[in-house]
Amino acid sequence: MQRIINFILSYRNAFLYGFLMVISLALTVRSHSYHQSKFFNSSKWLTGNVYGLAASVSSYFQLREENDRLTQENQRLRNLLFNAGDSEGEPMDTTKIDYEVFRANLIKNSFASPRNYLTIDKGRNQGVTQDMGVITTEGILGIVENVSSNFSTVQSVLNTKSSINAKIKHTNYFGSLRWEGEDYRVAQLIDIPRLVPLVVGDTIVTGAMSSIFPENIPIGVIKKYDLNASRSFYNIDVELFNDMANIKNVYLIKNRNREEIKALETTTINE
Repeated sequence: MQRIINFILSYRNAFLYGFLMVISLALTVRSHSYHQSKFFNSSKWLTGNVYGLAASVSSYFQLREENDRLTQENQRLRNLLFNAGDSEGEPMDTTKIDYEVFRANLIKNSFASPRNYLTIDKGRNQGVTQDMGVITTEGILGIVENVSSNFSTVQSVLNTKSSINAKIKHTNYFGSLRWEGEDYRVAQLIDIPRLVPLVVGDTIVTGAMSSIFPENIPIGVIKKYDLNASRSFYNIDVELFNDMANIKNVYLIKNRNREEIKALETTTINE
């Protein structure tokens, strides 16, 4: 306490000067309308900036919560979208849900090797099973390959072993989406016959022949194409919608009917 008193006594002239200056400024502002308007405008500007800074700081610390809310909403909307069928404007029949959508976070990503894999923070305990489709808000990402209790590995579309049924949007012409191991931004679509009219910029989406992905999930656009004369099929480069080097939130898709479809197909083949 004595130190505080000594400090005040040491700088008493400065404190007195500051006190008198504040009083003089207050009297000047009160006696002149021009000074009043300038003072209030300045105080509003200062207050606005302080409030803006406080709001920015508060928003920054709420980003994680907001991100979780948005991913939950995306999960709900994708459940509705993948199970909408041909009915428009009608509520979803919960007894006829073909696809379930799960949220997950990417914790490891690779895109520079011939066989790229990703790791996500959801596993068997969260309902993840092998061969579930994995997508982002932009398009397809890959297929679940191995599952542990709380984590899963995903075979990326940037994997030379990957083969995904894909088609040209608004047509029934389909082929296989593969990756030649060169550019992480570009995959290849093969087995599209030469009679199909192609245009650079056409959208490529998932086809209806897959039991993993729903139809019409975005993949990318045609970047260039040429004709394989020996087979009469196009070689098509597809520029992916996903930035495969910058991914965080993902969604897993479970086809409830997949096991039944696989069992039926196996029985048919073995007859």
